[in-house]
Amino acid sequence: MRGHRRLLGIAALLALGVLAAFLLGRLQPYRETVERGPTAEVRANPYLAAERFLRREGVAVRRAEGPGALHGLPDHGHTLLLLADRTHMTPYQAERVLEWTARGGHLVFVAERLWDEKTGRSGDPLLDRLGIRQYLSEDLKVGSPDSAAAPAEPHPELTRFYVEPGRSPVYLAFDDSFHLYDPRNRGTAWANSATATHLLQLAHGAGSVTVLTDSWIWQNGKIGEFDHAWLLWHLTRGSQVILLHRSAGDALPRLLLRHFPQALLALALLLALALWRAGMRQGPLQPAAAPARRQLEEHLRANADFLLRHGGQSGLLQELQSDIRQRARRRHPGFAQLSEAEQWQQLARLCRLSPEHVRAAMQPASGTLSAVEFTRQVADLQTLRNAL
Repeated sequence: MRGHRRLLGIAALLALGVLAAFLLGRLQPYRETVERGPTAEVRANPYLAAERFLRREGVAVRRAEGPGALHGLPDHGHTLLLLADRTHMTPYQAERVLEWTARGGHLVFVAERLWDEKTGRSGDPLLDRLGIRQYLSEDLKVGSPDSAAAPAEPHPELTRFYVEPGRSPVYLAFDDSFHLYDPRNRGTAWANSATATHLLQLAHGAGSVTVLTDSWIWQNGKIGEFDHAWLLWHLTRGSQVILLHRSAGDALPRLLLRHFPQALLALALLLALALWRAGMRQGPLQPAAAPARRQLEEHLRANADFLLRHGGQSGLLQELQSDIRQRARRRHPGFAQLSEAEQWQQLARLCRLSPEHVRAAMQPASGTLSAVEFTRQVADLQTLRNAL
């Protein structure tokens, strides 16, 4: 019996070994790449690839943020890549940057505003001071600026930048929607597409200025296409670069939301709990009045007290007297045309009372009556009204 079990165990081990050998023979190793998207550093800096490219080419790059970076710029041998949003740039800051350029710096910036023919300005402080205008390509009234190019030119949809005459151009993928125009013809270099000019260089004092219609060709996802990286190197070679790609640092609320979302959520819940606690009632609920207490007499008394407080005694008496005259007019059609004495006599005949009694009840109240006098006059008026 023991030998039979041993044979079964050996057979099971052999079967498992054969199965394992079969499965191992069927397995094939492979490599899989999991795309996790850009890192936080890449998302925070759209020109990070451009920075690393320039450093790899031996160009020193210093990153700057905020308008404070425009003060105290070093002079000769520096290139300022002003790629940040300039919506809040002041005329004073623009003047400081252009003064720095005139002392020997190289300014590279993006045109942000369109030229307005009615006002004669664009509102972009740098463009207006340099006399450069930006138009929409679709609004150009003349033919394309590069209409003399050969029809067989490769990549007609791209912008061509000729570094030297007779040599092949550099190809760039600018947005073809905008066009730069230099009415003073001071440009020293241009980059044109089939419909517009997208890069314009000109001298400014002892320095130079390069104006672009857009700078997205140097952002992380595009700098490796066409000759975008070469153009960046060409504009910055032989100098030190100051890259300003963000106009200001993140505000405190945004930083808190980015780094402490759980703490902000806990603070919001705590605030909501505090408001709920502060809004709670203090003490027990007052029981509702029993329906049996709400009688018509109580409503009438409350209404009378309200009228007496706000309208006074004369107001209540006038209401009763007006009601008596109205009833008398219905019973005697010519009652309104009678004199006051005749009205009292008519009321005395209709109500079968003495004229002196009627006169005392119908005369206006003189001053404040005592409670007894007021009650007596109201009772007399009520008697008159009931008699009618």
